[in-house]
Amino acid sequence: MSDQKIGIWLIGAWGGVATTTVTGLAALQQGLTPEYGLVSALPQFQNVGLADWSQFVVGGHEIRDTSYVEAAQHLHQNSRVFDAATLDKIEGTLKEFDSNVRPGTLMNVGPTITSLATGDVLNHKDETTSQTLERLKQDLVHFQKKNDLAHVVVMNVSSTEPPQTEEIKSLSWSDLEAKIGAGDFAIPASTLYAIAALQAGCSHVNFTPSIGCDLPALEDLSQQTGTLHVGRDGKTGETLMKSILAPMFANRNLNVMSWVGHNIFGNLDGKVLDDPVNKSNKVHSKDHLLTEILGYKPQTLVSIEYIESMGDWKTAWDHIHFQGFLGTPMVMQFTWQGCDSLLAAPLVLDLIRFTERQWRRGDQSGTMGFLSSFFKSPMGTDLPQFHKQFDLLEAWAEEVSAE
Repeated sequence: MSDQKIGIWLIGAWGGVATTTVTGLAALQQGLTPEYGLVSALPQFQNVGLADWSQFVVGGHEIRDTSYVEAAQHLHQNSRVFDAATLDKIEGTLKEFDSNVRPGTLMNVGPTITSLATGDVLNHKDETTSQTLERLKQDLVHFQKKNDLAHVVVMNVSSTEPPQTEEIKSLSWSDLEAKIGAGDFAIPASTLYAIAALQAGCSHVNFTPSIGCDLPALEDLSQQTGTLHVGRDGKTGETLMKSILAPMFANRNLNVMSWVGHNIFGNLDGKVLDDPVNKSNKVHSKDHLLTEILGYKPQTLVSIEYIESMGDWKTAWDHIHFQGFLGTPMVMQFTWQGCDSLLAAPLVLDLIRFTERQWRRGDQSGTMGFLSSFFKSPMGTDLPQFHKQFDLLEAWAEEVSAE
């Protein structure tokens, strides 16, 4: 295992998921918390040579004017997460990481996300696409040089963008690069962040439903630059349950007639998803899984509602109407309740550790399909079942351990 410093660059740096991730990392670095919820802490990954928590340095892009200390205190006061004594002990580390946060971009993020913007990011509203891309890339280069980092993993944990047009999904990298230069094409912010990462030699992970690097053009760029990327949309709660339960119905030949999922939560992500345009991107990411696993499409309904009083706590209620022997209708229901950011943050840290280890193997580029178990819409695999996706991760670990 290398003892070099590794950079974590968070898109949406002061958001709930990022703040929880950084708070958890700082607590792990000081030995203040156990490794509950971390896949990378499981026994089967102990011989892989993963980076130690002490090796990581944090920076990021953000569109709001706040800080890790302020954001963590807000989560503590409004959502009853984090221990006050822990926050006191890690305050110095959080302030160090704050110094590495830079203004992001509002380019093509939609009006709902734009309405949240405050501070220095507003000074960059008149940039061209090329200017924005160069600025984002130079932020990454400066972060790596300033902190003498061996590598940087860029992790997008920002709010969900509106869906994109089909045209961008058909472009090669040379076509997209030409459109960037011409400045006449609406390239989503999530994709600009991904391009900046790959051009700066960083690995890129998209934890959001936004399109990000999930494009043929970005796969082209990844191969050309010898960089790694993966996504899309972290699988933390209700959809995780679907990916585990749906194979049970399929393997027992139980006919699912309908599957209804109702989600309520009150954090900033929920506020953004209260916009029907942004919500449509998230609903699609949550809804396609059942058809892929069952082999047919039952009637489905996925609802996501913003309930401010819930704070960062999320409740998902699912109603599954299925037919058993002799066509008898039966019902399964489950309720999932958890803190949204606390469910996501350990997976973010896992993805960073696994991605950094894959980069350290050398001569690695393209999509990391072995990480598919972490995503609702995984890149690099056509396996929708969680247990089969997790087999890929364990097989990768055995391969790396044997090298």
